[in-house]
Amino acid sequence: MFPEFTVSDENIDQQKEAVLKQIEENKRQIEKLLEIKDKTYKNFVRPYQLLQEKLGWLFSPISHLNYVKNSKKTQEAYTSVLPVLTEYHTSISQDERLYRAFKQIYENEKDTLNQEQKKVLQDLIRDFELSGVGLPEDERKKIKDINIKLSQLQNSFAQNILNATDSYEMIIEDPDDVKELPEIEKDNAKIERDGREVYRFTLHQPSYIAYMTYGSNREKREQLYRAYVTRAPENEKILEEILSLRYEKARILGFKNYAELSLATKMAKSPQQVIDFLRELARKSRPQAEREYEELNEFAKDLGLKDDVQAYDFAYYSEKLKKEKFNVDDEKYKPYFEKNSVVEGLFKFLNRFLKLDFEKVDVPVWDETVDVYHIYRKGSLIGRLYLDLEAREGKRDGAWMDEWVSHHEDEKGNIIPPVAFIVANFSPSTDKNPSLLRPYDVETLFHEMGHALHHLLSEVKEPFVSGIAGVEWDAVEFPSQFFEKFAYDREVLKLFAKHYRTGEPMPEEMMDRLKNAKNFQSALAMIRQLEFALFDMLIHLDRYTAEDVQKILDQVREEVSVIKPPSYNKFQWSFSHIFAGGYAAGYYSYKWAEVLSADAYFMFIDNGIYNDELSESFYTEILSKGGSRPADQLFRNFAGREPDIDALLRLSGIKNGQEVS
Repeated sequence: MFPEFTVSDENIDQQKEAVLKQIEENKRQIEKLLEIKDKTYKNFVRPYQLLQEKLGWLFSPISHLNYVKNSKKTQEAYTSVLPVLTEYHTSISQDERLYRAFKQIYENEKDTLNQEQKKVLQDLIRDFELSGVGLPEDERKKIKDINIKLSQLQNSFAQNILNATDSYEMIIEDPDDVKELPEIEKDNAKIERDGREVYRFTLHQPSYIAYMTYGSNREKREQLYRAYVTRAPENEKILEEILSLRYEKARILGFKNYAELSLATKMAKSPQQVIDFLRELARKSRPQAEREYEELNEFAKDLGLKDDVQAYDFAYYSEKLKKEKFNVDDEKYKPYFEKNSVVEGLFKFLNRFLKLDFEKVDVPVWDETVDVYHIYRKGSLIGRLYLDLEAREGKRDGAWMDEWVSHHEDEKGNIIPPVAFIVANFSPSTDKNPSLLRPYDVETLFHEMGHALHHLLSEVKEPFVSGIAGVEWDAVEFPSQFFEKFAYDREVLKLFAKHYRTGEPMPEEMMDRLKNAKNFQSALAMIRQLEFALFDMLIHLDRYTAEDVQKILDQVREEVSVIKPPSYNKFQWSFSHIFAGGYAAGYYSYKWAEVLSADAYFMFIDNGIYNDELSESFYTEILSKGGSRPADQLFRNFAGREPDIDALLRLSGIKNGQEVS
């Protein structure tokens, strides 16, 4: 029923050959499909989708392994397949015969097709047009060459960050420099070097965050920070080339710039609409953000800081201020958030919320820390989920969900259940301690589970619009942000927040403090995301050089930011979301989608979080429909109205530039 993950360094070359073989087989099968005289949805569009789905099944293990267990062999396999795969996808997306066939089928059958099938064809026709199908041959070839080059550059950008992250270490010999670190963090950092006990910190998130939050030595904090924000300087040249190629592609396709091309498949209608949206949020958020920074500065100076709080001081003093204001200390919460307990609690919450059951299964995995679950709803097996949550060498930083198999109907009418991966970089378990999560990590897990559920709970039969496929990019974060908002709810915390040693539940006053602190520095957090989003949109409005990019970033920081980073900060060198991921001219999507998620969340808060009628509606109208309908239509079906931007401000405790009491 499910494919098994058996790819490793030992056999990845065989998997690569299987992908290359499938590409050639797909080409042959597509030619056969084109020979059909009377083409219909059933004999042409459905087989075409299944060919692409099969290719994805074969390629996903290679790309996934390259991200989670990176090695020379995975790099070689991934890098060699990528241009061939890109060339294949670009070639078929520019095939006028396919385009004409899809248009003809849509015209002939649009009155008899169901909504899913119509959406598949509408998306296909749009995407063919966006790939330059109607352009002269020389321009189509140029688009193809650009796509191949972009895939290679984006892969290099990501690999450079990973290499730089893996290669850096900061050794601390003086115990005074780590005196404020929790014992668990000290144990994780402690190593023996030249016969002496020292402390090693890296740019991997658990290690980096630990020292930036608790490191007593300001010079060491800046040293680590500087290394982090100047990673992969070779990416300066790469990002300039990426931006140039994106601009060139957009112009060939008839758009003014890449931002317009990016928005052609999103909910937002124009770059200016997005820019106005971001600036409105910034205008309403900045006054509170300035007050939050002023409060932090005064607090830090009371503790002896001589100048203003700098970017490399922020986590250190913010943690102290949070402790003083709310008595919330991440390290005191971590013993109550043991990884396995949190996972089981999340499952219990989803059982009550969506009637889901999770069964742990023993199947092949790529690392011994990975757990696998089968998911049931009302007694029926509906999908498989892989959880890879602990940090390790050779694993890309951050957290994400990826899909392997989409829910769909095969050529025989059988339902194929979906498969998803959730990946994170939580503190690793050791011989002494299990993996213990910070409150933010718990929130992250709930977030990624929202993405996974959007994929796994699909009931759509067409793979091209099942799960997250076909969902507008600025709506894809809606379910993930929705679920993360329940992570600190008292009723949810009671399901899993218990001390890993004693089994004692988290005291209710600790739960209350955690929830009360939820909006701590929320305006500063909002401003930070708006800075990234505005920068992303602005650099895609023209063909900009690396020098231009720096100037735009400086201007955005002047306009939006409250805490100005040092001049050596080269954040853009490691902004993988837009230079190595899918968020180019789309980073605003996090805030755009959060309007939807905040609005939906308050519907539950105002009517009870375990409201079966609302939950069933959320399942039916949002999660099970995937990309089979426009996101704004699905939201209206669920809420009965348009989304309200003020819900996002309410969530963050911000209203018209004033803090909500």
